[in-house]
Amino acid sequence: MTEFRPSSFQMIPPVIKNLIIINVLVFLAQQALGQGIEEKMLNLFALHDLHSKLFRPHQLVTYLFLHGGWQHIIFNMFALWMFGAILENYWGGKRFLIFYVVSGIGAAVCHLAVLYPEMSRTLEGLQQQYPPEVIQENLYASGFPINEPTLGASGAVFGCLAAFGYLFPNSEMYIIPIPFPVKAKWLVLGYAGIELFSGIQGSAGDNVAHWAHLGGGLVGLLLVMYWNRNNRRNFY
Repeated sequence: MTEFRPSSFQMIPPVIKNLIIINVLVFLAQQALGQGIEEKMLNLFALHDLHSKLFRPHQLVTYLFLHGGWQHIIFNMFALWMFGAILENYWGGKRFLIFYVVSGIGAAVCHLAVLYPEMSRTLEGLQQQYPPEVIQENLYASGFPINEPTLGASGAVFGCLAAFGYLFPNSEMYIIPIPFPVKAKWLVLGYAGIELFSGIQGSAGDNVAHWAHLGGGLVGLLLVMYWNRNNRRNFY
């Protein structure tokens, strides 16, 4: 068997449908309520560095439901449906939701761990450059370097991609603009390689959380391997 297709009445299973609805509604609220309200939403619910006074533990989950633009949310929701719907049909809604949230938290933890030393150096530099009262005044300012928010479902979606590649490694997919089908296992490995290279390179102006993607993929892969530990022969 080279590919897995859910039956037609499960093309948009309930958890995927509700995740997409929630993400779209939150994004529309970001767009419609004005810049001031959006800024407050980001300060409260987007993921912030551990050095930031804006960091709250609930952000490890809530950042998954915020997005930075139309292209961002469309790509994430399409990928969530494309890979997540198959996983939900395979596992059931409860297990898929657990997987999605755990992958998202794993992505956030990995991102914060990689970001921590970088932000430590940034804060030290600011403390050397500005007097303490200036630093104190800007601790809650949105433009302050250590308050840069991270948002989006990409980490959890990458977990779904990793799980799909593990469970259905030989499923053939057409990826634009590649003119021939690519097996899922090579797609996952190729994408992970690009993310790893981009994360190590750390190009100036790159606002993509590459380590969050890799963290979500790694946690998702480890979780699905654990769940499948007694059923290793069932690969498609």
